Amino acid sequence: MDIVFSALMGIVQGLSEFLPISSSGHLLVAEKLLGLLGYQGSGNSLAFAVMLHLGTLIAVAAVFWKDWVDMLLHPIKNKTLLLLFIASLPALFLALLLGDRLDTLFEGWFLGISFLITAAFLVLVEVFSAKGRHKDGAGHEVNLPSAVTMGLFQAVALLPGVSRSGATLLGGVLSGLNRRTAAKFSFMMSAPAILGSFLMEGKDAIEMGGLSSLFSAQTMVGMAFAAIFGYLAIRYMLKLIERISFYKFALYVLAVGLLVIIMQLTGFAGFPPLALPGSVPGV
Repeated sequence: MDIVFSALMGIVQGLSEFLPISSSGHLLVAEKLLGLLGYQGSGNSLAFAVMLHLGTLIAVAAVFWKDWVDMLLHPIKNKTLLLLFIASLPALFLALLLGDRLDTLFEGWFLGISFLITAAFLVLVEVFSAKGRHKDGAGHEVNLPSAVTMGLFQAVALLPGVSRSGATLLGGVLSGLNRRTAAKFSFMMSAPAILGSFLMEGKDAIEMGGLSSLFSAQTMVGMAFAAIFGYLAIRYMLKLIERISFYKFALYVLAVGLLVIIMQLTGFAGFPPLALPGSVPGV
């Protein structure tokens, strides 16, 4: 696997996991476009994906380490750990329900449409966000309804191209949270999801290529870049969340979605063609 390819994919993973633009979708697009430029991955691609996830998990742990320590030391007083568990259930249930059908979606046929869904979500975040509506202190604490709502939106984000952070942020805003509180809980929600994926895919990766496949130079480079740029992306979003215009993110994702659809229609870069759900095996 090319080192440059690994570094670029790590950057894409780190930034797109925590910016509301979809990491799964951008990784699919980046892999195909980098292939056109001559940068190719090789070896155990599953092991590489596992280590990219570990990189973003490290980023979440580094930014919120004080919160994690407090949650683990005071699980009764601090309800966040319980709320994170509850918020993770809808996506877990849907993943178990769909099973291998999710793999069909990850082949890319639904990708362009999913980017358009993300764009719509981001427009709604801007429309419904609680700018100036929480001066009385409301909207600063995640409760059970907020966790459930954000969890349901996280389940929708199982579709490649639908941003997990964008979807959960919309769920938080719709449930009455302010942007910063919703964003922080959204980022922390990513940890159980990433950890679960890491454990399940890590097991498969080890069975395919052995433990050493997880710790090659290429996978470590990808992990390091994902961790660094994931950390920077979280810091950026938390610092500027109240001032960011999500219309700009929506416009960007809309452009990416339309571009992907054009590439799907023309077969450019090997993108799978658009298809109706009924025409795709297993869906």
